[in-house]
Amino acid sequence: MRRYLILSLILPLAAAAEPLPAPSSRPAGATLYIISPADGAAVKSPVTVRFGLSGMGVAPAGIALPNTGHHHLLVDLETLPPLDQPLPKNEHLVHFGGGQTETTLDLPPGKHRLQLILGDELHRPHQPPLISEPVTIEVQ
Repeated sequence: MRRYLILSLILPLAAAAEPLPAPSSRPAGATLYIISPADGAAVKSPVTVRFGLSGMGVAPAGIALPNTGHHHLLVDLETLPPLDQPLPKNEHLVHFGGGQTETTLDLPPGKHRLQLILGDELHRPHQPPLISEPVTIEVQ
């Protein structure tokens, strides 16, 4: 009996939930890139990474404005995450939902791969996705 009561309370709420809006589109010609460090650079840790964006603006997560998004930095990922769902958050995929345009990373010595993906207000890649070229650095 108790199970049916709980379901009768939950099901109407689930049915009333509005579907998510479609992922944001992006203007043609927009580009996303890593300003620094340069590809192939030899650096010391901590490493400051500066993000570049042209043809769009930066807005914090949760703010839905046309032609805007926020950065997500891929650290040492060879394969892109699924681009048809919200980007996960972990030690290899760092979210900058506050609208940040740079970060400082403590990286161990060795080669590291950095790449950016722009996400919309719900952390979803734009359609089509806006992804930077990867940058490989050597931390000494």
